[in-house]
Amino acid sequence: MGKPTGFMEFKRETIPYRDPLLRIHDYDEFQVNVDEQFLKTQGARCMDCGVPFCQSATGCPVDNLIPEWNDLVYKGRWREALDRLHKTNNFPEFTGRVCPAPCENACVLGIHEPPVTIKNIEVSIIDRGWEEGWISPKPPTKRTGKKVAVVGSGPAGLAAADQLNKAGHQVTVYERDDRIGGLLMYGIPNMKLEKERVVERRVDLMKAEGIEFVTGAHIGVNVQMEDLRKDNDAVVLAVGATKPRDLPIPGRDLDGVYFAMQFLKANTKSLLDSELKDGNYISAEGKDVIVIGGGDTGTDCLGTSIRHGAKSVVNFELLPQPPKQRASDNPWPQWARIFRVDYGHQEAEAKFGHDPRTYCVLSKEFIGDDKGNLTGIRTVNVEWKNDDGRWNMQEVPGSDKVWKADLILLAMGFLGPEETLVEKLGMETDQRSNFKAEYGRFATNVDGVFAAGDCRRGQSLIVWAINEGRGAARECDRFLMGKTELP
Repeated sequence: MGKPTGFMEFKRETIPYRDPLLRIHDYDEFQVNVDEQFLKTQGARCMDCGVPFCQSATGCPVDNLIPEWNDLVYKGRWREALDRLHKTNNFPEFTGRVCPAPCENACVLGIHEPPVTIKNIEVSIIDRGWEEGWISPKPPTKRTGKKVAVVGSGPAGLAAADQLNKAGHQVTVYERDDRIGGLLMYGIPNMKLEKERVVERRVDLMKAEGIEFVTGAHIGVNVQMEDLRKDNDAVVLAVGATKPRDLPIPGRDLDGVYFAMQFLKANTKSLLDSELKDGNYISAEGKDVIVIGGGDTGTDCLGTSIRHGAKSVVNFELLPQPPKQRASDNPWPQWARIFRVDYGHQEAEAKFGHDPRTYCVLSKEFIGDDKGNLTGIRTVNVEWKNDDGRWNMQEVPGSDKVWKADLILLAMGFLGPEETLVEKLGMETDQRSNFKAEYGRFATNVDGVFAAGDCRRGQSLIVWAINEGRGAARECDRFLMGKTELP
């Protein structure tokens, strides 16, 4: 806990963002720096709640010792707070920036008051650790002689590699893109997670600790799975859920309709390669942009389009607008399904004068010209009715509408991993096409092959990816050594 009466004395204050009308002109991170007293005051709000749900299964999937480091920040003991943070989380600089913070939704204070700013405190601890030079390479003192291949360098793959390296195994991470990081590198825009300052800094540390990284390695295409299995004692698959959900309505093949990740990846790669000077990205400049699908990816498409200089941005949501407060069927400590304003919505409102989201919209047809170029989309409004506990959607008669659009981005989530490895290995999958591997064991039906992250559990949070990467590393270590000391 922090100060015994802190939760009664101090109000919740989050680290502010830079002015939206200024930050839309660059790709720098949007949070501003705050002084130590600001953070100590927020740490003081952590109450003596008895049972800290923030670090339970409903809160933090990696079981972060949240009350402990809140208290240490309140007392100014930052180095000890960093040690506590690293006990459970390999990459707090990632989660502290892009995790939606289920811990805050489960904060006991949040039952009646705004919860503790856990996420802000977390990222401040790790950033200070880097600034003070407290984080340095710590390669293992002994090597086991065992070799492990990790396929995929997103948060699950990196967490598995980090833990297996700590256990003394020789780890090689294979990534099919030209840069390490997976979703962290190309799935999240730079203004939300800076690549050179944050992602590559951690990768460089892992290299210094003895982990090898191979880019441009597409397993099953230019690197064969049989060779990986032959050259290593075990393999951990952490390839993510990269098969996007499509929208197969008339006009889908028109030029101007793209998956969100096509848009976001090309933008970040061009930004890092040439500061967008090479033109190798899908530009939204001067265009009427429609993003279909909400969530973080939809928001990232909005923010990126605005930075390009889009003429307008609209975000379609199929479901109704969430309530401002928890509904009766969504009690604490569940994730609160409430109306939220993210950075992209804030930027759109600042530039165009209104929130970009429109709810209960069903897309019916993409419209184009005689040259095959997208010109718009036809939609219809829908109503949702609860029939004996089941929600059913009905179209509203006479609500047809045609929206002008030069660029439409599909941000409707992902269906699972691509089939290449399944076909090569003869691996079993579950009903959702994910790699079949029991949670807690993470072993596939192929001997010595483990699976972790979105490719196993389906599309999920970065903190769950880290949880699974750590778990798969633990079970892989047990497989290799007959026992394990990994948490």
